Amino acid sequence: MLIAIDVGNTNVVIGVFDGDDMNARTKWRLQSNIHRTTDEYMVLLGNLMRLEDISPRDVEGVVISSVVTPLTRVFRKLSTTLFGQEPLIISAGVRTGMPIRMDNPKEVGADRIVNAVAAYDKAQGAAIVVDFGTATTFDVVSPDGSYIGGAIIPGITVSLEALVERTDRLPLIEIARPKKVVGRNTIHSLQSGIYYGYVSMIQGIVQRISQEEGMKPYVIATGGLGSLFHQESGLFHEYSHDLTLQGLKILFERNRA
Repeated sequence: MLIAIDVGNTNVVIGVFDGDDMNARTKWRLQSNIHRTTDEYMVLLGNLMRLEDISPRDVEGVVISSVVTPLTRVFRKLSTTLFGQEPLIISAGVRTGMPIRMDNPKEVGADRIVNAVAAYDKAQGAAIVVDFGTATTFDVVSPDGSYIGGAIIPGITVSLEALVERTDRLPLIEIARPKKVVGRNTIHSLQSGIYYGYVSMIQGIVQRISQEEGMKPYVIATGGLGSLFHQESGLFHEYSHDLTLQGLKILFERNRA
């Protein structure tokens, strides 16, 4: 049994894999909190595992991707204490099987490389991953399987919260797909601007990347709000809610061989 841990700025997503199955048996989402101790996370995870009848003794490996340095240390200690396993931490020097064509490969977030590896495994060719997280990121994989860069824009929730915080009369709204672009009230106008604004931005960036690189990429959405935008016809080829966890499993297997 493999435990895959994706530590993001907002959430920690933990998936459990059995054998060769690329679909997580179960997964949990915890809040990323640098003030929470290893013991606290260990109690939380231990209780969740008991609810699913999973024993720490059954865990044969742990792999971690983290963009939050203090929590990297926390989950490394959790792995050795709870599971008795030294985790594979995705960082420079880990065998990915994917050349990174960046000015400074070490500055690329681990989660972005993990997503790119999983996307190429699915597409077996050129791919773009659009990850809806705290930031919305675009990661580009060339037809030969190299990571060639991408783009980063403010996340949808971050953008909305910043707008509401800096204005006096705009409410914090539910992010949803309105039936019409032209809003007839403030809430619908905000929903339209946020939703269709991001749709157009995603379409534009994907189109520009495709033209610039001269490729026809397989476009995959992931991250929490990706499921909302996947319903927009022609925007993505696929929505994969477990893309990062699947990438972690792939990298664990490559480095165990």
